[in-house]
Amino acid sequence: MDNRIMTKHPQGKKGVNILQSKYEFIKNAILDQLKGVEEMSYQELTNILERKLKDEFDGKVAWYVVSVKLDLEARGIIMRVPKSKPHRLRII
Repeated sequence: MDNRIMTKHPQGKKGVNILQSKYEFIKNAILDQLKGVEEMSYQELTNILERKLKDEFDGKVAWYVVSVKLDLEARGIIMRVPKSKPHRLRII
């Protein structure tokens, strides 16, 4: 049986309980996309990952991206760029 992880939320809201294997997969995909750039819009990140992962990920990629992205923000691994609209992300 696969372990589960309770995600965190940057505003202290309740996180979601997801399979750790799916969390790690999406986390690595997000960080891989953000590594080579100074910053990227959230929508661009989601679009890239939906195209890239659609055939190899079992689940709604966009839902997992937002859930894991919020967790990574709460853990201080990535951040929203202040005052960016639409919001942009970068690795801390």
